[in-house]
Amino acid sequence: MAKKSLKEEFSYIDTIKSPVEEVSDYEVFKDKKLLDNLRSRIIQNIIDNKVPDQKDLNEYINDEIDKTLEGYDLTNLERTHIFNLIDNEINGYGPITELLSDRNVTEIMVNGPNDIYIEIDGKVIKDETVSFINKDHILRTIQRMVQPLGRTIDQANPMVDSRLPDGSRINAIIPPLSLNGPVLTIRKFKENLSDIEDLLRNGTLTPYMARFLEACVQGKLNILICGGTGSGKTTVLNILSSFIGNDERVITIEDAAELKLKQKHVISLETRKMNYESEGEITIRDLVINSLRMRPDRIIVGETRGAEAFDMLQAMNTGHEGSLTTLHANSPLDALNRLETMVLMGGIDIPVKAIREYIEKAIDIIVHVERLSDGRRKVTSICEVVGFQNDMIKLKEIFAFRQTGLTHTHEVDGEFVLYNYRPITYDRLKLKGIDTIDDIFAKLKKPRKRDLDVV
Repeated sequence: MAKKSLKEEFSYIDTIKSPVEEVSDYEVFKDKKLLDNLRSRIIQNIIDNKVPDQKDLNEYINDEIDKTLEGYDLTNLERTHIFNLIDNEINGYGPITELLSDRNVTEIMVNGPNDIYIEIDGKVIKDETVSFINKDHILRTIQRMVQPLGRTIDQANPMVDSRLPDGSRINAIIPPLSLNGPVLTIRKFKENLSDIEDLLRNGTLTPYMARFLEACVQGKLNILICGGTGSGKTTVLNILSSFIGNDERVITIEDAAELKLKQKHVISLETRKMNYESEGEITIRDLVINSLRMRPDRIIVGETRGAEAFDMLQAMNTGHEGSLTTLHANSPLDALNRLETMVLMGGIDIPVKAIREYIEKAIDIIVHVERLSDGRRKVTSICEVVGFQNDMIKLKEIFAFRQTGLTHTHEVDGEFVLYNYRPITYDRLKLKGIDTIDDIFAKLKKPRKRDLDVV
């Protein structure tokens, strides 16, 4: 008879909690080899044997632990520690359960049973306090995470993108694509970065920058957020989305739903991977096209990465103002070049010049976010699209962060800059009745034609 997974065997007892406080793996139990052996035997016994109907689960686990530990001289603390590990297997996500609940940990990277890295305060370190029994144990944990969301991972579908209930993003890849065995990466949802005040406290941007971006969102300008992997693009997008009014119908489109909008009228759409018959795939492009028929006031695309770029630009150019999206890029200018490339990837047979003119008409503001060498994230540039000249899109920087060096503690030293230039978008916002940023820009000089240089 085929063995059942923990998910199949214990899916009905998710609400049961451990009666004891959790302890970090190996902190109490010093003999790693013995601990892994006992843990493996207990887990396998629980999988192989059904829980009797008349028995409480915690009581059953204790009985199985007693059977396995018979003949071993263990302290009460060591025994309690083993109970916690088994409880995490059934009611949580195995050895990484505690890492997921630790608010200081922002990313978890499982490269192997004894090769686990975490990110704390922007720094990646190896965590020696937790481990998996073997590679099958990692795979079982991945399956437990993705199955409730209708995702599968096996040799036919060896990679998966998914999310946890709290919005944390999961990526997993297994053999034959991964030569190291199952690899799991979790980017946790940052509960401590839920509004613009949190970004201000972290020094991600200045109050002037925050007020300007708030005015741009309320004035329904189209905003593109760019940056590298892990720079905080989705966090900034989530926070900027909070400036949208409650009277607007917002449609969000994502590969794995991460956005946490608090408005009342929000429709969230998520892509779907193809099934075992290579059918049924629904892409971001399909959802963007469909969203245009749903009477949206705003369309928010979690990340633009392919052929959907053209449809997104079409939406921005055909009355769906105030749309927001992110993409991977190393600078604002690079973001426009990548956007152009994505349109061409869609097989649209139009001249490059026409594509650039289309982009210039669609995008109003570009926000660039960077993860600096000390691990901190900052908005390093806010630009506006100011026109099209000599077959090139022209950008003008409004705000910037300029690094001047490193402090004695190796933290990045620098300053935020507001240029002596009145943005064209400021006048557009004034025409819409938004005057909340008059004290920032009203006294600055109006741009002359020669001032509108490409950044």
